Amino acid sequence: MDFKKAVADILTIALGDEDIYESLETPRDVKLGDYAFPCFRLAKTLKKSPAVIAAQIKEKVENKSEFVARIETAGAYVNFFLDKGAAAKAVISEIIDKGERYGRGSAGRGAVTIDFSSPNVAKPFHIGHLRTTVIGNALYNIYDFIGYKSVGINHLGDWGTQFGKMITAYVKWGDREEIEKKGVKELNRLYVLFHREAKEDKSLEDEARAWFIKMQNGDEDALSVWRWFVEISLREFNKIYRLLDIKFDYFTGESFYNDKMDAVVTELKEKGLLEESDGAMIVNLERYDMPPLMVLRKDGGTLYATRDLATAFYRKEEFNFVKSLYVVGLEQSLHFKQLFKVIELMGYDWDMAHIPFGLVRLEGGKLSTREGQVVLMEELLDEAVKRSKAIIERKNPSLDNKDEVARQVGVGAIIFNDLYNSRIKDVVFSWERILSFDGETGPYVQYTHARARAVLANGGTAAIDADNIDFSILADEFSYETVKLLGAFGDKAIEAAEKCEPYIITRYLVDLAQAFNRFYHENMVLSADAAVKTARLALVFCVKTVLASGLKLIGVAAPEKM
Repeated sequence: MDFKKAVADILTIALGDEDIYESLETPRDVKLGDYAFPCFRLAKTLKKSPAVIAAQIKEKVENKSEFVARIETAGAYVNFFLDKGAAAKAVISEIIDKGERYGRGSAGRGAVTIDFSSPNVAKPFHIGHLRTTVIGNALYNIYDFIGYKSVGINHLGDWGTQFGKMITAYVKWGDREEIEKKGVKELNRLYVLFHREAKEDKSLEDEARAWFIKMQNGDEDALSVWRWFVEISLREFNKIYRLLDIKFDYFTGESFYNDKMDAVVTELKEKGLLEESDGAMIVNLERYDMPPLMVLRKDGGTLYATRDLATAFYRKEEFNFVKSLYVVGLEQSLHFKQLFKVIELMGYDWDMAHIPFGLVRLEGGKLSTREGQVVLMEELLDEAVKRSKAIIERKNPSLDNKDEVARQVGVGAIIFNDLYNSRIKDVVFSWERILSFDGETGPYVQYTHARARAVLANGGTAAIDADNIDFSILADEFSYETVKLLGAFGDKAIEAAEKCEPYIITRYLVDLAQAFNRFYHENMVLSADAAVKTARLALVFCVKTVLASGLKLIGVAAPEKM
């Protein structure tokens, strides 16, 4: 349990104030208690001095919680001292009882659709796709953990004028055997070549448009090439998803919604939301300080926005979502504001949110598929695994299952690094930073988990039974700090979901790993007396359990040995 929340709850009942949790402070000096409630803001309302209010609050809340040993006042502050033994008993007993289910909640009800990853067919899966993929996967796991039904959707970019360009390039310069052999790399070479040649020969753009019109009209020659491009791309995308150990419930790309757009356009017309503008059909959003959302081009063709509207309606009908999340880059913010506003104007009050994130940049500038300057994800992951394997060979050459552990550590390092900061921040990609195995990193947390497992293996886990533990033994500073962090796990998951910020879990795991390592450095475990050893082994078991659960939430494996 979150002990800060337990203190906030008794104050909320006493004061009838809903903002208590955020007002509680953690004193720098432990002599002033575990939590402190400042009474300054109540002075104006209650027309009393803060010190008087603090004294009155103390009288009201004293003896209201089994976890609070004593309450003191210090001027305008009410200071709460937790009963360390009772806190340890509550947390450790629950973790021992629930195991990997510890922290799971029922805060969520209903389906949450999460649109993430969504690479473009016939283009390389590069480092720029990393953020949407790992953020979306973490949110999928977190929402599921707190009780929602997560629905992961990979909205592939498998339709649009770029496929006319791809077919044109393939017909003019492509070789089927080369594409089968080299896959997306060869498709991307043709794509880059098309744009290079089109700078000199403008007729290539006309050819590309003609091929895409054929696709839209159901021409089998055009569609068979397009389907082949999709097949080649998915073959390679799935290799990367397997390396990342990420799965999707649905691969429904843009093309899936081609026959679902007419109904949405018709409804927009019936509700008087469509108007003509230079031959195109738009929804005017001027009164909302946004440019219009174009729904139909002059030639009657549909656009990305038309498909996104159809997508939203399909997902609502198919999954009856209570939340619908789009994990898409920050540069698409205006598009989603327009999209959600149009759905609102159509009369639908759906909980939909764009989950933006910063860009991944090369140290030399922005990634560009068109110019061919990319860091391919498969190469990045393979290199991370190779470097991890080298470290294992150097530090623990006799380790069993070295290849799998190298994959878990290398891939985990990349994912952890990406999720360590708020998603809105840009990430400047460099090999040195992503593959660092020192400091506040994925390998550090994984190693702490493996270290806890080793301690348990040497100490024996059969004796870990809550009924046989003297919890007062865990009242020292380092044990108690670890207990408090363990107690906060479930609430951290809820906070991460509410803010759609996986870094809350990632930072929490670093804090817990650091607290555990301080505990282990300051306290004997295996060589301690029987009662002390039993209590401390229980704490080690709880740390191992929560570290494994937390790493799983962010999509990182927890190796048993490293």
